[in-house]
Amino acid sequence: MLQVGLSLPRSPSGAAGGSPVAEPAEGDNTGSRQEMFGSSPVTIVITSDADTWDIDASSRLGCGQFVDWDRMPDPEQQAHIPGDILSKSPKELKKLAREGYWAASRALRAQVYHQLIQQVACRLVTPDALVYKDVAGRLFGKPSVSSHPLPEFLEGCSMPTYCLNLEGVTALKKILICVGNLFPDITYSPILPSLVALLLHYSEDEAQCFENISRLIASNAPHTSYIDQSFLAHKASCMTFGDLANKHCPAAHKLIASTSENVFEVYSEWLSWIFHDLPFNYAIRVFDVYLLEGQKVLYRIALALLKQYRLSLTSTELEGTDIKADLQAFVQNIAEHVTVDKLLERAFGIRLFSRKEIWLLQMANRKALMERGITMVQSRQSFHLAVDMQNFSSSIVTAQEMRVVWSWIPERFSLFPPLLLFSTSEDGCSLQRFYACCEGYEPTVLLIKTTEGEVCGAFLSSDWSERKKSGATSGFFGTGECFVAHHVSPPFQVRPETERYEWVFIKKPELAKAVPCSRQRSPSPSPASLLSCSPDGCGTSSNRLAVPTLQRKGRLSPFLAIRHFLLPSKTASMFMSGSREGIIIGGGGGQALSLDANLLWGHTEHCETFDNPPLCQENFKVQLLEVWGFQNA
Repeated sequence: MLQVGLSLPRSPSGAAGGSPVAEPAEGDNTGSRQEMFGSSPVTIVITSDADTWDIDASSRLGCGQFVDWDRMPDPEQQAHIPGDILSKSPKELKKLAREGYWAASRALRAQVYHQLIQQVACRLVTPDALVYKDVAGRLFGKPSVSSHPLPEFLEGCSMPTYCLNLEGVTALKKILICVGNLFPDITYSPILPSLVALLLHYSEDEAQCFENISRLIASNAPHTSYIDQSFLAHKASCMTFGDLANKHCPAAHKLIASTSENVFEVYSEWLSWIFHDLPFNYAIRVFDVYLLEGQKVLYRIALALLKQYRLSLTSTELEGTDIKADLQAFVQNIAEHVTVDKLLERAFGIRLFSRKEIWLLQMANRKALMERGITMVQSRQSFHLAVDMQNFSSSIVTAQEMRVVWSWIPERFSLFPPLLLFSTSEDGCSLQRFYACCEGYEPTVLLIKTTEGEVCGAFLSSDWSERKKSGATSGFFGTGECFVAHHVSPPFQVRPETERYEWVFIKKPELAKAVPCSRQRSPSPSPASLLSCSPDGCGTSSNRLAVPTLQRKGRLSPFLAIRHFLLPSKTASMFMSGSREGIIIGGGGGQALSLDANLLWGHTEHCETFDNPPLCQENFKVQLLEVWGFQNA
């Protein structure tokens, strides 16, 4: 059990005195910017015999009492505070926050923080300042030496103190103890100490800070969250960041995947980059917009940091480098690479999908973790989420190549090891056998090796049994998580590299906006005419397939389901299709991949769905085909 010592000597009169907090003795180490909650007792405050500390006096010392002004990066600036600042529209407030308007005055920032948080929708019964005073009085009110356990959810968590003084660090720990008492459902929350510390810089007293952090904890706005409060939620957000990095930072992601054996472990630190490693003047600007826009802002900032990290590297080879430590050092020294204004500008230049889409992805990741045995109530668990490729064996790709492919797969699926479902060398060249072996598995990875030795393939997000739901007329199905890939040989390199081509709207989400709903989701004609051609004639037909009909109405939509988007083209969401004549992957102006009923002849060309080049020779003969699924997926 972690213990906290509160040293509160009596004044000569026998009651807790009202004299100021003791100054540390010369030579005391008070410059540490952070602490770690470990297994030894943590001292909240130390006072000499001649000095006393009145807990209740903190409310009378005025705003800024918790700050060591000598350590604040910028001196306080006087700024005119418009009386109607908080009556502006949310859009105007977001613009002001992104531009750093609150930074002009500490008083303005303190006022805005409190007012904004008071407007956060939260649970009906949420502890407020009066509750804090009552609980803190019972816990810390006796002027004697006593011990209080730190909340278990802080076990092993770091505690940045930024520019807090000794009294501020004491207040930080007291507030966290009270949070643990009043929010017993919190089982793991590594960023909570940082958020409390940042709020304390702009709080009138401990009670106000506690009330504000309580509202963020108790927020119940739909598809919005501020603070992960369980190990399950935290790991799901780490997986979600990994998915977003995979899509929005492909160069950095590929570099990390090829250098680190455990990409997930690297991405598990994404929140620490923001609320642990960033300098105070950067972290507080992030906090400005975080209060208005929620956790989605943190994804943007972390993605911008990852992009900037990749730009800072002079070499693509990082063999022997500890990526996790290197990223941490980079963020800690971010001022050497980019200003806070430029960082925010780049973060908001990243076109993320909607808050609802991200929420759906988080929910899917939570479900995958629960299938791995992670629960809501556990505090944390040591387990290895990276797939061990040591025993992986394929006749088409190497284990190293498969590791790169696996890093592109959505995090919730890449938790599970690959399982060979179908191989033409073992199961024969039969499309019906292909369906029989692959149905019931979602998703799958298709790998093809041609007789010319070229390698290509696809990640297919939906079960092949979906093809049966269109009736006699086969249509397209799948989601925007599908992608196609192939080996390319860069100039002057002997070893080929693997490149992928994702749904076009991942790269250009703006294309799916402001289009009338009436233009979406027309019925899909049969693709049979495209599959019945000869090897020499494939791809010459002008008949193209349209957007598929809705799948599985009435259930929770999967991440990147086409129903969430207003698509400008009927050929922009042709992910996968199957019939007795063959299979097609990608459509619109061409097919990324198509295979005949004998799985012997194929065709590849540019398509609108993935905006890909031909993945190999346009007309090819299949030497070997494999389909991989996911064990326990």
